[in-house]
Amino acid sequence: MTKTAWVFPGQGSQAIGMGLDLLDTDLGQRRFQAAEKILGWSVAEVCKEDETRLSQTNYTQPCLYVVSAILCDLLMEKGLKPDLVAGHSLGEYVALYAAQVFDFESGLKLVQKRSTLMSQASDGKMAALMGFDRGQLNQAVDEAADVVLANDNHSGQVVISGTPTAVDHILAQVKIKRAVELKVSGAFHSPLMANAAADFETVLNDIDFKPANIPVVSNVEPIPATNPVTLRSRLVQQMTGPVRWRETVLVFADEGIKSVVEVGPGKVLTGLVKRTCKEMSLTNINSVATLPVLV
Repeated sequence: MTKTAWVFPGQGSQAIGMGLDLLDTDLGQRRFQAAEKILGWSVAEVCKEDETRLSQTNYTQPCLYVVSAILCDLLMEKGLKPDLVAGHSLGEYVALYAAQVFDFESGLKLVQKRSTLMSQASDGKMAALMGFDRGQLNQAVDEAADVVLANDNHSGQVVISGTPTAVDHILAQVKIKRAVELKVSGAFHSPLMANAAADFETVLNDIDFKPANIPVVSNVEPIPATNPVTLRSRLVQQMTGPVRWRETVLVFADEGIKSVVEVGPGKVLTGLVKRTCKEMSLTNINSVATLPVLV
């Protein structure tokens, strides 16, 4: 059997209309209803027509979690199960749900609190960089204060995060082919999120974490793990630590993964996987129509 990893996208993969076809399934209807009771608003309504709200962190993240989790459930209803799971930033919560570390409702409550804390962050800046000398960039970041490498997506794309002054200093100092300032409220995945991480830890401690039934490759420590204490700790670290996605894909290769399935809206992660491991088979499950038909 081909070893397979399922990966779940993070913020940036959202799009108007995502997940609406899931309302045609009984499971999707139940999940959307359960989500509305927790959130106090309708994921389906936001995804259908409210682009302003969908672009706001405290709406984006719960919507992505709900849609990706339903698609994951529909795959598992077909008897499918991956050998490894991983998610990009927010997507790690769906990965943990897929591994049955916590139930759907508990995961959504965590995402709701996380998204609220992140939307309230301020005085930070993030920028995506494409086309640079990695050695020069690493040295500049190491020598600078108040800026870190927040996302290592592939060899030619990273995200830096820090104070506006520090981020601008890196952009001026390092030769970069293209830099795009991200539309975020704070310096996510950096030490500037320490207060938010401390607040989030109190919420995490109220959620029952079970041993994962599928090894999870976490963002901050891309080593497959099933221990609930380890997985909980990594979620706290994720608030202030980097998304080591390039290393995650290399771990897939080391673990003998031949096929990667992106479960959730968009095709961002399969694009990133292809940049690091061209030989892997890639599949996108982002709608009911893309679900496999088993015979």
